[in-house]
Amino acid sequence: MPTGSNGKIVGMFSRRNRRPTSPELAAAWECLDGGDVPGALRELRQAPSAPLGQVAVVVGRAAGAAGFDDLREAAKALAAHPDRVRPLYDYGYACVERGVSYLAIPALREALRLAPESSGMLRELVSAYEGEGRHQEAVDALLARESGLADWPDRYLLVFNAVLAGDLELARRQHARLPAPDDEVWLGARDRQNLVLERAGRAGAVSPLDRVDLRGWQYVMGGTVLGTLSPFGFEAGMTGRYAWMQDGHAQCLHGLLRLRSVLDAAEVRPRSVSLLPDRGSRILGLAAAEVLGLPAEPFEAGREDTVVIAYDLASTARADGGEEVVGQLFHRGAGAGPARARELLDRSARRRRRQRHLSPPVGRGAVG
Repeated sequence: MPTGSNGKIVGMFSRRNRRPTSPELAAAWECLDGGDVPGALRELRQAPSAPLGQVAVVVGRAAGAAGFDDLREAAKALAAHPDRVRPLYDYGYACVERGVSYLAIPALREALRLAPESSGMLRELVSAYEGEGRHQEAVDALLARESGLADWPDRYLLVFNAVLAGDLELARRQHARLPAPDDEVWLGARDRQNLVLERAGRAGAVSPLDRVDLRGWQYVMGGTVLGTLSPFGFEAGMTGRYAWMQDGHAQCLHGLLRLRSVLDAAEVRPRSVSLLPDRGSRILGLAAAEVLGLPAEPFEAGREDTVVIAYDLASTARADGGEEVVGQLFHRGAGAGPARARELLDRSARRRRRQRHLSPPVGRGAVG
């Protein structure tokens, strides 16, 4: 071992010394040895009970390789102090911001255990659960602290997650307790939530809204009519959802014919088909015009009584002027509610309102 200029032994912090000792993390570390950051993150998903300090070491190395300095620094702090509230919270926050909410959940749960009165901690944990689609766990976390919930956003979040967990009775009961928000940032969220529960009442009269009622829930959450159901894996949990499958002309035609049936049943008589700027949507739009017997014309914001056909909105956004077009589509849809994100979750507003600091404050000893 080398010695310093003063003759004292100088330790070397080698990669081998930093390697986590938990066997659950060995595969993730080996992925990083090979430069496979996505592979390491997949392996970390399989190790939810690994020691947080050691998980943070692996995450910090992955974050450094990906250039995510905020997450790397937060992971470094957590690895040094895995039993302190502030490092747990900062690490969880950084994980949510970087799109790996599953890594945030164990840390935020521990932080909330150490600071059970912190509403900011609770909201961040709920945000992480939502990011993973674990809505029942979000409901459970909020109900466990129901006596201390603020109406906005906490009880609103309880209603939101109860709907997505399929518990409409709980959602209605908690929604009835929500007063009008004092802050206008929540007005749109309140209106959209009102629409969701109104649609649930209408749909519940004709549809079971159970665990396999994909079409019913599509209407409740997004105000949209699901035209086709996948026949593959229905009893294996897909319940009509499409996984990966090759598209084809016949499948596209089937969807357009179902659209025609929906318009006829609703007695809706559009005057045109609006063509979006990307190639795929333009092709499908021209086919829709022929099936529906309508003229086709380029999309124009504000046009009434028109059918807008999109093949892939991601492709639309990448086309010339596509981002503006997609923004106009969502803006027009916000009142009527065709987009799930616009209907149930005003995520941008919620992210702006998220508390970057613990609230109410916990003791300095717990935070440091």
